[in-house]
Amino acid sequence: MITLCHVDDIEEGTSKGFEVAGKFLFAVKKDGDMFLYYNYCPHLGTPLEWLDDQFLDSDGALIQCSTHGALFLIDSGKCILGPCKGKSLKAIPFILGNGFMMVEEQQVSSLGRI
Repeated sequence: MITLCHVDDIEEGTSKGFEVAGKFLFAVKKDGDMFLYYNYCPHLGTPLEWLDDQFLDSDGALIQCSTHGALFLIDSGKCILGPCKGKSLKAIPFILGNGFMMVEEQQVSSLGRI
């Protein structure tokens, strides 16, 4: 298991990026729940963030791709607007233990490339 962060390291309504085994992931905290996705737009395969840890739109309501502005639901990763509408971000399974967000290295290692 690889520890990404403590859940308190991500403020409510914000996001944080991580590099694990050469792959890039990001987590979002929304309504007290945590979500973890592969940092890979299903349209062009580009990273999503505008700046470090900036994966959300200006309202913090949706995940937004910096390349073409595609918008994704935080809770499911489904694209609701943009060139990849109907496709989804790849959710990464994680475990919360003692307040820490952890992933299994082999699940991350098996992801495609950006």
